[in-house]
Amino acid sequence: MSLAGTEGSEEGAEHLEPPDPDVLEIDPTCRYIKYKEVIGKGAFKTVYKAFDEVNGIEVAWSQVQIDEVLQSPGDLDRLYSEVHLLRSLKHNNIVKFYNSWIDDKRKTVNIITELFTSGSLKQFRKKHKKVDLKAVKGWTRQILMGLNYLHGHNPPIIHRDLKCDNIFINGHQGEVKIGDLGLATFLERSNAKSVIGTPEFMAPELYDENYNELADIYSFGMCMLELVTSEYPYSECRNSAQIYKKVSSSIKPVALSKVVDPEIKSFIEKCLVPAPQRLSAKELLIDPFLQMNDISMDLGDTNELPVITVFDKYTDDASSCFTCVEIKRQKRGDIFFLKGEENDENSVSLVLRIADHSGRARNIHFIFYLDSDTAVSVSSEMVEQLELTDHNVKFIAELIDLLLMNLVSDWKPCVAIDHLISPNNKRTHLSQQRKLGLANCKGSSKHSIEIVAEDLSCLTPAARLAAKENLDNMDIDEALAHECSDVKIATKADDVCSEMSYASATTDFNDNKMSMVSFMSAESAFDRGSQSSLASENGSSPDCKSKFSDIENFPSHSDIDSSLCDHESELKIELEMIEQKYQEAINDLFKRRYQAILEIRRRMLEKMVS
Repeated sequence: MSLAGTEGSEEGAEHLEPPDPDVLEIDPTCRYIKYKEVIGKGAFKTVYKAFDEVNGIEVAWSQVQIDEVLQSPGDLDRLYSEVHLLRSLKHNNIVKFYNSWIDDKRKTVNIITELFTSGSLKQFRKKHKKVDLKAVKGWTRQILMGLNYLHGHNPPIIHRDLKCDNIFINGHQGEVKIGDLGLATFLERSNAKSVIGTPEFMAPELYDENYNELADIYSFGMCMLELVTSEYPYSECRNSAQIYKKVSSSIKPVALSKVVDPEIKSFIEKCLVPAPQRLSAKELLIDPFLQMNDISMDLGDTNELPVITVFDKYTDDASSCFTCVEIKRQKRGDIFFLKGEENDENSVSLVLRIADHSGRARNIHFIFYLDSDTAVSVSSEMVEQLELTDHNVKFIAELIDLLLMNLVSDWKPCVAIDHLISPNNKRTHLSQQRKLGLANCKGSSKHSIEIVAEDLSCLTPAARLAAKENLDNMDIDEALAHECSDVKIATKADDVCSEMSYASATTDFNDNKMSMVSFMSAESAFDRGSQSSLASENGSSPDCKSKFSDIENFPSHSDIDSSLCDHESELKIELEMIEQKYQEAINDLFKRRYQAILEIRRRMLEKMVS
């Protein structure tokens, strides 16, 4: 594959403008223009400033020389696979890849990425001499989140050359991203007699070529050391041989002795220990050093439990649905409202809304990556972006973990949230409830079809035999397809919760009463006018009926103290409204189910008669 030069192809030459002297190349799609301006240079790579004509933005064009690597067709195939992997990476702390291609004639790999106007983290730190520890912690968290994302792949993606020169920052936002990924495997082949990487940042095991993703953690520790001291590790050494000798002998750089703060020094040393003792990126993210001060709670935190709602939301055409969770909690007069939706199997879309006592509200939307993010790391970023006090980090982290526990199966929180869950409100996960509900639905539906068969007894023996054969071959799911469609549309139109909703702020559920979650997993609630008609279908028992009565009367417990505060009264009213919506929704669902069964019954009778 060859690149299109500035002179263009013969076919379109007549339409090209006069060549720009500042332009070096144009990519094969004629979308990206590479300028002469060099913004970075390494042993194997040169980075140029480029322009994306379609989006009208400046980008970075990296060109890597691989002429000694491509010695066989198999090498080229592996290189294509590596480039394809780089293009698939998507994370807030990984440099965004726009396009890439291999020029097998010029023996180069060309990669188009986003451009960082503030340059590398090394350049940024050199420019700004005085940086507060809080800023360094913010950068540290972002680097670790990027590493956690890379190492979470199977097999793990190892950077192999992590250093501050390869970490980039948008200075106006404080956004940090890891760049210069991949291709290290292939570059190693082109320089077999020497070790690829930057000796000052290389883990000892890299020299022995027996390493895993924890080699990146060692390099990360050296990055931390440079950020704190503004000094290159092992700057006291004159050459790479001296560095190798010290590294292989486990002699730490002199710069480490210049770190005065014992907590910072301890955190860096955790990254520089031998590989078997090193912590992973995910473990470092919850290290006390990154949580200190940020994770504390002020004395004014509310003891009230949050109000949680879990429901299914349908698409506009009602063809599919996705699960949503909403959490509402108050703190010092401010209302924190967190909403989460399933984005895909690896991420969740979250929206945080904070309304103060004066009515002003702030909103922030972000993507939570399940395989790399933690509640603390994300809440720390949110606090910084919204300019909230550090005490809010733990408060928001608790909300995030609580939401994910209700949305994601087997989610393990990184902060303690047991105090936010009522001890009597134990529940199964949403997916388990769906399976239980589906099994109950199929069982009762099959029983309903048997009732239809009994009603055909008035037909002739031959007709009854045909009806029995049709019913035996009938797919229950297919028979109820019209019903399911009606339910989806109704749910969307009425904007009701069709799975479960509960308020863990209400802690007085006892063992003899049915929680809202259990209420939604049952299948016996219907309007009073249809109770006698549907009793045989739903298998309702007097005991189950009494439980529903308890739920209906729940908001008006006689033992509630008359001296409740105003906010408790408001919460009670809100719970009553939620319960009313559920009663209406359940009644409507079972009405439609009953109508669907009658429709099946009518169609079967017509078919048998004809």
